[in-house]
Order: sequence, then C-alpha cells, then structure tokens
Amino acid sequence: MRVGKSCLLLQFTDKRFQPVHDLTIGVEFGARMITIDGKQIKLQIWDTAGQESFRSITRSYYRGAAGALLVYDITQRHTFNHLTSWLEDARQHSNSNMVIMLIGNKCDLFARREVQKEEGEAFAREHGLIFMETSAKTAANVEEVNGIKIGPQHANPRPGERPSSSADKTGCC
Repeated sequence: MRVGKSCLLLQFTDKRFQPVHDLTIGVEFGARMITIDGKQIKLQIWDTAGQESFRSITRSYYRGAAGALLVYDITQRHTFNHLTSWLEDARQHSNSNMVIMLIGNKCDLFARREVQKEEGEAFAREHGLIFMETSAKTAANVEEVNGIKIGPQHANPRPGERPSSSADKTGCC
C-alpha cells in the first residue's frame, strides 16, 4: 500500500533513507541489536507486503511475534481507512500478549496531511494500541518505535485507556 514500511525498516536497520523502493513482494527481513533494561536483544523485523494478494502469507508471520506495527501514511486517507481489517487480522492470527503499535508514517509531509494526529490517537485509544507518528525520511521517532518494550508486562492498554506514547514527549516533525 506504499505507506513506508520498507523505508522504516531500512531507516532502523541501516540508518538511511532510500526514496525509491521496490514494492515488497512477500516478506523482507531486517535485524539489529538493541538494549532493553540493560540486556542486549536481537530485534528481528519482518516487513510484510501490504497488498491484499499477500495477506495469507502475512498472516503466518503474526504467529509467535512479540509485537506488530500497523503502519498508515498520514498523506493517504485510504491507508488509514484499511486499519480496522488489518487489526482484526493481526488479532485473529496472533497470541493475545502481542503488543500492537499504530504508526502514522510520513509526518515530514505535514503540509499534505489527510489524517490528523488526533484521529490516529483516537483509533489507538479505541482499540487499545500504542500510537506514534514517524518519518522514515527524517528518522523522526524511528528509534523510539523500535525501543518499545515487548512482552506480557508491556501489553497494549485496554481499549478506551489512553495509550502511553513516546510521541507525547518527542512530538513529530
């Protein structure tokens, strides 16, 4: 769906932005060592294709995952409108402890914004998700997204609760 998932992965793993990126066919993989609570952890990120034709492949990657990032493009309303079906898919095919984070990407393009930050926050609150806006281009909040702690003790807030968000402190773009 061209929301910038592959660019976010590249920014996190290689600290670079590649403006022209081939459409993901199936799955891409990236990994990086991070430190959480003083422990070195290898964070493995699976970048799955966003097209409907790859949905059955995508579903198999939810199983066993500690977390999922649902990404939409703040400059394309239709990507936000598809979130409910992606969220249902993630919840149906994952374990109940999986942390799910909603990411509004491309916040550097604020002049072309079609989805307001408050809409993303409201969707996250309604569905018990962690929320943050990012920019793969400027690297805004990319490190913060991937530093979110995972596991049952860091589960998503209950629907209706205000989710914790590093974006509240750091802002975006």
